[in-house]
Order: sequence, then C-alpha cells, then structure tokens
Amino acid sequence: MASPYVALVTGASSGIGEATARLLARQPDVRLVLVARRQPRLSALAAELGGATVIAADLTDDDAPSRIADTVEREHGALHLLVNNAGARWNGSFAETGWDNVARHMRVNFDAQVRLVGALLPLLRRSAGEPRASIDGAPARAAPVAIVNVASTAGRVSRPNAGAYSASKFALIGWSDSLYAEERTHGVHVGLVLPGFIATEGFPATELRAGRLSRLIVSTPEVVAEAILAAGPGAVAERYSPRYYWIAAAARVLLPSLVRRAIAGGAFTTATAVR
Repeated sequence: MASPYVALVTGASSGIGEATARLLARQPDVRLVLVARRQPRLSALAAELGGATVIAADLTDDDAPSRIADTVEREHGALHLLVNNAGARWNGSFAETGWDNVARHMRVNFDAQVRLVGALLPLLRRSAGEPRASIDGAPARAAPVAIVNVASTAGRVSRPNAGAYSASKFALIGWSDSLYAEERTHGVHVGLVLPGFIATEGFPATELRAGRLSRLIVSTPEVVAEAILAAGPGAVAERYSPRYYWIAAAARVLLPSLVRRAIAGGAFTTATAVR
C-alpha cells in the first residue's frame, strides 16, 4: 500500500511558507510538517488545515536539524518533499555593516539550509525507493522525492545595500546546482525557486507597492507557492517567480555593464526583514 506524501515546509508561519503549506494541504493524501520559530502561528495554521506536525525551531540552533529529523522519522517514517523556505534579510552597505552582516546572512540563508538537508537526506533517499500516494492528480510514484531551495532573484542580480543577502542566495544557488547533480542517481530531485519582489510580512516591498508603476513588479506568496510545487513534485529544475524575472538574470549575463549602471542608479531600500 502506498504511503502518504510527507512534505516539510520551513518558514511556514507566514508568507511564502504559509502559502505553500495551504497549497500542499489541498492536494490528496499529503501529510504536512510545519517548521518555524513561532509555535502559536504554526499551531493555528495546522488546526486550520486539518492537522499537521508542528516543530517550533530556530534553524540556526545547533540541535535544530537533528531534532527535526528525529521528529519526522518518529511521526512519519518518510519524507518526500523538503521546502527550504526560511530566510532573512538585513539591509545595509558593506562599509556600514561589515563582515558581521555577511556572516549572519550566511548563517540563516545558507548554513541552516545545508545543515537541514544534511540531517534529512538519508530519510529523503530512503523514501525515494518506497511506494507513495499521488499528488496533484499524478499517478503514484510520478511525483519525485524532492528538495526545493527557495533562493531569490537577488541570487542572480545583486543591488546596493543588499550585498550580504545576495551573497547568501548566490551560495545557495551554486550549492543547489551541485546537489542536483549528486542526488539524481539516488532518486532525489533538487529544484530551485527564485522569487522576485514578493509582498510578505517580512519582505513588505512597501516602497514598491506605493508606486503606481513599481507595484506591477510585486507579486504574492501564492504565486511563489505554485512555483515551489512545480520545482518539487513537478520536477522543474528552476523557476523564477513571477516568471518574467528571468529577464533580469539574463540581462545580468548578457549586458553586465548596463545592469550595473541601472541598479547603481535606482536602488530600493527596505527595512530589516525576516521570512
């Protein structure tokens, strides 16, 4: 008999993580594991969705990856989808914020994701060889066991006062490409999602949404959640969200001088943000 489809989402208490949990909950026979720091929000969401495993954890804590892995193993015995969504951003130039700001971005946006994958990879590999339920209408076993790393378009195109954030996302993208190649033979797909400007609690895009034209480039967490399902169960290698953000990444490769001049002359600033 096929087992349920077990999906773990980090940063699930709000924004993209919450939207992803809601979308997954609408799929047949999915068992959710919700991870974030704010237990009350996670518990309320789990109750609203009809039940889920709730793990309140700060992913930068030394014991967080092993504690999460132990809980998933004990309560589900399998894992078919890991959505590495939790992340943070603190704006500021390098001259103002220095190495400390780079280090904390790497700790939250890169190190935590790598450590969590390391703890869960044995379970993901093992689950890849087991029968499981269908998802999104696909036949059983059609949806691969998958890791989805939520990076950012800022991991392709960096802007002033966001260099530390971009550095952490560049690192996540590079590591994900390598991990994809390494894990293919083990039946584990690694997908990337690169959001652009998304209006969330931690990334409000206030200045952009205030402008009549600039608000057009701000999207919603629900759009990113759809991209996450495409990059996970859908086995897409990489998805920008919204999709037209690929133009900025392509321009950075094809017209680097022009893009550098453009971002130097029109940097957006945003308050401290955490997802």
